Amino acid sequence: MKILMLHGINHNMFGKRDPVQYGTITLDEINASLQALGRDLGVEVESFQTNSERDMCERIHQGFTDGVDAVLINAGAWTHYSYGIRDALAILTCPIVELHMSNIHAREEFRHHSVFAEIVKGQICGFGVDSYLLALRAGVSAAMAAKK
Repeated sequence: MKILMLHGINHNMFGKRDPVQYGTITLDEINASLQALGRDLGVEVESFQTNSERDMCERIHQGFTDGVDAVLINAGAWTHYSYGIRDALAILTCPIVELHMSNIHAREEFRHHSVFAEIVKGQICGFGVDSYLLALRAGVSAAMAAKK
């Protein structure tokens, strides 16, 4: 089983960016945690990060072509306004799990809305790095259920 983890805009700056919201963990550390849990769950996790909406859409298209079993996405600020990424995600036929390290509903008003909400299997937010690990477990579970 192959799971695609998509990291959005500014996530390459985790560890430096707003430690009150995101802590001091780096993107490399998040990816290492996902890899370790993926091995425990018997799945392959591929991570991709970009600050380019175009590149994000193209990677989603590639995920469709590759037939990934589930997609996890923390799109960052794109969550709240990128209909281009939403439309790319809507092409996928596998489960999609949206995640955020911070509780987007306890932050600024503009962060309360997700343009992806209507097309994702579910959302996980507010648990820091554990949001990623919870999302991986949820994505694997949803992919297994979809195969039955």
